[in-house]
Amino acid sequence: MKILKFTGILIWICCFFSTSYTYGQGNPATADTSQSAFEFIKDDFIAASLDSLAGLKYFEGFECPTDETLKNVFGFTPGFVPVYADSVYYNRLRKLDAASPISLTYNQYVKDYIELYAMRKRGLTERVMGLAQIYFPMFEEHLDRFNMPLELKYLAIVESALNPVAKSRVGATGLWQFMYGTGKAYNLKVTSLVDDRRDPLKSTIAACEHMNDLYRMYGDWLLVLAAYNSGAGNVNKAIRRSGGKMDFWQIRPFLPLETRGYVPAFIAVNYVMSYAAEHNLRPVQPLFHHFEIDTVIVKDVLTFSQISNMLNIPVEEIEFLNPAYKSRIIPATRDNTYVLRLQKKNIAGFVNNEAQLYAYRSQAEIEKEQVLAMMKTVTQAEYHKVKKGESLGLIARKYQCSVNDLKKWNKLRSTNIQIGQRLIVRPESVQQVEYAQAKPKPAPAPKPTTQAEAATEKNISENLAAVAPADSAKPEASTPVRKENKYHRVARGETLGRIAGQYNTSIAELQRLNNLKGSNIQAGARLIVGTTELTESAGQAVADNYQKPKEKNTVFKYYTVQQGDTLWKIANQHEGVTVEDIKRLNNITNEKQLKPGQKIKVTVVS
Repeated sequence: MKILKFTGILIWICCFFSTSYTYGQGNPATADTSQSAFEFIKDDFIAASLDSLAGLKYFEGFECPTDETLKNVFGFTPGFVPVYADSVYYNRLRKLDAASPISLTYNQYVKDYIELYAMRKRGLTERVMGLAQIYFPMFEEHLDRFNMPLELKYLAIVESALNPVAKSRVGATGLWQFMYGTGKAYNLKVTSLVDDRRDPLKSTIAACEHMNDLYRMYGDWLLVLAAYNSGAGNVNKAIRRSGGKMDFWQIRPFLPLETRGYVPAFIAVNYVMSYAAEHNLRPVQPLFHHFEIDTVIVKDVLTFSQISNMLNIPVEEIEFLNPAYKSRIIPATRDNTYVLRLQKKNIAGFVNNEAQLYAYRSQAEIEKEQVLAMMKTVTQAEYHKVKKGESLGLIARKYQCSVNDLKKWNKLRSTNIQIGQRLIVRPESVQQVEYAQAKPKPAPAPKPTTQAEAATEKNISENLAAVAPADSAKPEASTPVRKENKYHRVARGETLGRIAGQYNTSIAELQRLNNLKGSNIQAGARLIVGTTELTESAGQAVADNYQKPKEKNTVFKYYTVQQGDTLWKIANQHEGVTVEDIKRLNNITNEKQLKPGQKIKVTVVS
């Protein structure tokens, strides 16, 4: 019995060390097969890039071609998924390897990714095959110009699945997945409106230059691919940790996890794209091919909506062909032009109507601009930097406002201020102005003048024709003339200096007109601020007009009530307007009747 137990223990120990030796000392290409299987089950970045095509608008409404549209050379039934033995994969890759300067090895890691592209993600692979008909001719042209292996075109499938707006979780962008810093090193500029990393042509040239630089470092294309993915620093560290080996499969265990699957995925894409028909894979046919695309130079700012409306091209098509423009705006100038890609059939329309395109605005855009121009008058805030010896009162007099105004605008609890402190002396304001124009009288009447002129009584004599009866004639030269005082109701916080500036007069003149000995005035006081010469008939007409503000031809200046507004605050914002005027014009008996968004009359324009 003891002998049997001892024998069992001995067998268990031998099995344990045998297993340890297999995983620790086996061939580097196949040693961590279980680890590879675990990595494969996890949805890595390569599978995620394929999935990004599922939402690409370019493919909306398109399905895979039927047997009638594409010849089925192997006679497969639709949906059939062929499966081949390892020996078949091995022999096919040997043929590809013999014709390429890149070492295309077959092993379990490569097989895992062949199954990913040819079996589990078949539908997305067929979409990639469709996009390849647009991008591969351009890739091959520039790879050939740089004297590089044409098989490197497949790297863009591993990187982005040929999605031109693909963006990784770490910020790599575009067909060739450039990081911001690497892209900048190869002259790929990024601004708020344009990202050259998403430009198919510019990024392809940059990718060729980058891979050429890496090849000069390593002299091995598989190491170049590893460095392209993880950076030369990580590859150099892996080489050191492997004892100086310069073979990808020998340094693979020392590379970042993502890069370990990167090269096998590249080899698998080479295989699947070369033997697509053998795997019953047929491309989703694109809307257009590479040879159907052309370019024009844009010399002025242009939006995709302008191009779409003028040339009758779907915005989605323009966006797909020009992915570098992030906000659908081409910020071109005569000194800084940009390239626009369109189908060849639309190029003539652009060239023939280029000037009109730059000038074109849709009706909706025109109306929006007009409304904004009419409804908003914006005044920027003005600041004053406190100097030595200045007080709040001195600053208030300088800018013709009150101390209370300065305290309110700057949220000050007291009059204490510090040297160098920045004070708001003119607050930012946005007023909404609207004119309610009634039907015109049979007799012609002049249009209202500017807001400032309409708000004061200085121009009453110029508008007599608008308020006089239709059959009234001009006053004769001998018509009696009388002078009439102009008044201003003092609002809380107003100063004599501020009122003087408002009516273009001086403090001394206001003191003379109102018999004031000092500059102290009380809120609610009625001050004479000037005089107006009127004929007797004109004076009567004006009086009649102001007594009847609701007659058909009356034009009012309106204000939209904002949150926190009071009648006093609204009156203070409009020249020559008092709280009583607003109450009378709007039949307001209680200030609590005001509601945000309500439009009220603030003065009579004509």
